[in-house]
Amino acid sequence: MAAMKRVLPCVSARVLGVRSPVVSAVRMMCIGEPGSGAGKGGGSGGNIRSAGGAFGKMEQAHEEQYFRQMQAQQLAALKEHQEHLIATHKQEIEHHEEAIRRHKEALKSYEKKDGSGSDSD
Repeated sequence: MAAMKRVLPCVSARVLGVRSPVVSAVRMMCIGEPGSGAGKGGGSGGNIRSAGGAFGKMEQAHEEQYFRQMQAQQLAALKEHQEHLIATHKQEIEHHEEAIRRHKEALKSYEKKDGSGSDSD
């Protein structure tokens, strides 16, 4: 039972997305800016970035540019897809309106053939 009490706070903290103080303290100890080398806030992102200096900062800038371009491409693809869906739905609306018109004409022709209108109730 005591083991359950120890596990539940960890699970609930993980579920709630609460970070432990140790992780927060480690993250706060990082100094510097991205691309400034391993252990200086840039982390180990490869040989060039881990060396730090101008090349590390340039590599960081290239990565950020790449991800911004990827995000822009994804957004453009999403917009194009939504426009295609809108056009498809408009076309379906036109088909449904045409079907409604045909059905109304059919009803009118039935009423003309019957001659009595809709008094048959």
